[in-house]
Amino acid sequence: MRLPRSPLPRLLAATLALGLLGGALSGCATRPPADDPEALEEFRATNDPIEPWNRAMYDVHQAIDTVVLRPVAVAYRAVLPQPVRTGVSNVLSNLRSPVIALNDALQGETQRFGTTLGRFLLNTTLGVGGIFDVASDLGLPPHTEDFGQTFAMAGVEEGPYLFIPLLGPSNPRDLLGFAAGIAADPFTYLTFGNRDLADTLYLIRAGATVVSTRESLLDTLDDVQRTSLDPYATLRSAYRQQRAREIANTPGAAPAAPQGLGSGLGSTGPEPRQP
Repeated sequence: MRLPRSPLPRLLAATLALGLLGGALSGCATRPPADDPEALEEFRATNDPIEPWNRAMYDVHQAIDTVVLRPVAVAYRAVLPQPVRTGVSNVLSNLRSPVIALNDALQGETQRFGTTLGRFLLNTTLGVGGIFDVASDLGLPPHTEDFGQTFAMAGVEEGPYLFIPLLGPSNPRDLLGFAAGIAADPFTYLTFGNRDLADTLYLIRAGATVVSTRESLLDTLDDVQRTSLDPYATLRSAYRQQRAREIANTPGAAPAAPQGLGSGLGSTGPEPRQP
């Protein structure tokens, strides 16, 4: 089976190249001297040895967000009523179920695997392709798993904090997990016998994910920009805390957004919303 002719390989290669460059730069970062314990502790706590580079990448992302992402998200909210936006978010969440189920299995989470499988079957059928989250009403709440979490459970260290434009907060472990998630997603390879159609469907899904996620974070990110003295540091802290909760499977840690918008408030995929 041939892969769709989407721009994904080039985008993924560019993303990983930025991550590798960041990782290489981290090796050149200067640690505070041992006789400055406060500075050394802060250096370890933030895990951001290439902060000047990351802040530059954050500025690039913010420029793109200001010109493109936020205006599109505002228009999306203004044009489509909440029930329609909820349905879009639910469909996107449902499409992630195979990757979530695979990571449930890899982590030996048999109960969560059963929940994910049940949610996918119920929402795909009774939920009309995932538009309606009937599984939650039947006692199967959503959760998320991704390869970054699976690698963490296997003992892989996260590595230095990285900020990648459009992708957002990350680290080498999560970048590798991001690539693995795309490679493991069966929808990456479905062509439906028509490669042009497959390309179109993939791009629609990617675009819908970005717009739906950015819309869901409009108020939150506007508040961060308005109230935080250092939005970059605020989002860095939010991302690292969120990832720690997700890896620990902390109740209520399911993210509100997919990795890819520089929010730091979510990392894997839009969760179902109730109207």
